[in-house]
Amino acid sequence: MAAAKKSSPWAWVPTLYLAEGLPYALAMSVSVVLYKNLGLANDLITFWVGLLGLSWVAKPLWSPVVDLLKTRRLWIWALQLFIGAALAGVALSLPLPHFFQISLALFWLVAFASATHDIAADGFYLLALDEGDQALFSGVRNTFYRVANIAAQGGLVVFAGKMYARTGSYTTAWALALALAADVVLALGIFHRLILPQPAGDRAGRAVSTEIFSANFAETFIAFFRKPQIITLLAFLLLYRFGEAQLLTVAKLFLLDSRPQGGLALTNDQFGKIYGILGVGALLLGGLLGGWAVSQRGLKFWLWPMLLAIHLPDAVFIWLAYARPDNLVAIGVGVAVEQFGYGFGFTAFMLYMIYIARGPHATAHYALCTGFMALGLNLPNLWSGWLQQQLGYPHFFVWVILATIPSFLVAWVIPLDKEFGKRNNQPETIKV
Repeated sequence: MAAAKKSSPWAWVPTLYLAEGLPYALAMSVSVVLYKNLGLANDLITFWVGLLGLSWVAKPLWSPVVDLLKTRRLWIWALQLFIGAALAGVALSLPLPHFFQISLALFWLVAFASATHDIAADGFYLLALDEGDQALFSGVRNTFYRVANIAAQGGLVVFAGKMYARTGSYTTAWALALALAADVVLALGIFHRLILPQPAGDRAGRAVSTEIFSANFAETFIAFFRKPQIITLLAFLLLYRFGEAQLLTVAKLFLLDSRPQGGLALTNDQFGKIYGILGVGALLLGGLLGGWAVSQRGLKFWLWPMLLAIHLPDAVFIWLAYARPDNLVAIGVGVAVEQFGYGFGFTAFMLYMIYIARGPHATAHYALCTGFMALGLNLPNLWSGWLQQQLGYPHFFVWVILATIPSFLVAWVIPLDKEFGKRNNQPETIKV
């Protein structure tokens, strides 16, 4: 293991964030396509997949356990092996009579393990790298997290589509696709067991004792809810993505649904290329541009343009639902525009969470912000499929635009320093 202690960050940072991004994309996005292909109704898909996301909502509540028990290095590779085994279980469950209940339970394990893995991986990154390398590799980690999304939502869905074309069975196609995903995650677990460095600071029990931890956690939790204008801040966290949160899963279902049902009837191969590769690529580009823009003029200057950017392109789906084009280029451009706006506009949300978290408890308060962010995303997702079934796709997408109004209202009243986010006025680093 001596060699592992000296391993270059290039040897493990990219693969670590591939391993962080893959399970999330599989549980929260690929599962939507899987269940749609296997004939489940939209309301069931959005409700149960929305519930999977609650693992990330509650993540801050159990994050200290990763500190108290074992090392983060051990958590990382052990959870990757566990996730790989659970994905293999999903693949094996698909031919069974009660595949939905069994596979959903296994996806719950994937989601819980993935949320816990996020805690360990992000903390390990900060322990294993000095501040200079943390800054240098921040773009690398974000890029490879997005690459994982492209691999899952794009590559794996395309692979499942090709297997369906060969076998004529979505059950067989997805069993093969998920078996492949399981093999990749298991291989990453073995690789990280061998290659991850062993930083001196990565020790078990850094929280000293359960009693001290409990007192500190209570103090930190109370301090968060004593922040000035906390009601306004929470409203922003919960409402900024209120419209987009309802669109997120239904948009995928719309692209896949049959034309008699009001959808665009894309094949998995077409969906993977348009949404999983082109769409995620546009999202990544929007995020990179958003980060650069804020560094030049500050978040206050860009808040409203970014708010418009994340919401107004949702109207693309109104056009797609009414026109229902069969031209793949037109569909691809529409999806790319919506995803680019989402990536650009989401930058404001991520930076405002850093703004809220500033202070002596920045680490824990940022984790609480991400929990509220996940709550604001997953609660609207629970009813979105049911609402789409009641309204139909065209009227549902009109509703999505109307549902963006609360985010504009709360943006009028949030506190925000004029200089926050500028390159010469960088916010303090958030540590896990």
